Amino acid sequence: MYVDPASAPARKPVTVPDLRTMKAEGRKIVMLTAYDSSFAAQLERAGIDVALVGDSLGMVVQGHRTTLPVTLDHMVYHTAAVARGLSATLLIADLPFMSDRDTAHALEAGARLVGEAGAAAVKIEGAAPHILDAIGALVDRSIPVCAHLGLTPQSVHRFGGFKIQGRAQEAADRMLAEALAVQAAGADLLVLEGVPTALGERITKALQIPVIGIGAGPHCDGQVLVIHDMLGVTPGKRPKFSKDFLAGRDSVAAAIAAYAEDVRSGAFPAPEHCFN
Repeated sequence: MYVDPASAPARKPVTVPDLRTMKAEGRKIVMLTAYDSSFAAQLERAGIDVALVGDSLGMVVQGHRTTLPVTLDHMVYHTAAVARGLSATLLIADLPFMSDRDTAHALEAGARLVGEAGAAAVKIEGAAPHILDAIGALVDRSIPVCAHLGLTPQSVHRFGGFKIQGRAQEAADRMLAEALAVQAAGADLLVLEGVPTALGERITKALQIPVIGIGAGPHCDGQVLVIHDMLGVTPGKRPKFSKDFLAGRDSVAAAIAAYAEDVRSGAFPAPEHCFN
């Protein structure tokens, strides 16, 4: 049943350490993307734990075919806009394509997204040696890091498209090793995208840090979706791992509240949103 979040008492701000506590206590973490202040305020009112300003804005806001054209200036602009709509929801922002090409550039990007734009943490894709170095350098300078493995959109050309990763045993073993490596480098949480359910469960159980799934099965410590996907307004075909939560509901607020309820209860993702 939908309850107006505006009638709820003020929330205590969600912090990065809170997410690890939620994992330890078995409480599902609810994350959604946002790209402007108005939608950020909707997430805030619905009690969403984490807002992610993803470089997915390149596709759902700017109309590109990939995330690659998104620049650091774009990310700073949108992150600052989202920050103005939040008070308790934790804010994470993506490091865009090639802003992590070396430690110096990653630190510059992190400093701008946290210091200038108001993010609490940054998200970085992959587990190559220079990425592990960047994670360590960011964390050493008190910038929390969310790692991102699996179907990493900035690697779309190397993958040959947006394809499910980790289906072969060797690839699954390698991804587990990468997950352990980003944790050892200092990452505070991990987004795991587009992998078989069994691998999502395996990685989630192996890590001490929270694992947030997007097309990674129901066993992850939380879920994230692109808000355009869960509202059914994505240009083109909606990803299999998503669901139109606006269908049958009369408002964006009700759709977001339903998403949060389904993630926390374990009703989402259902088998039809998962991969074998």
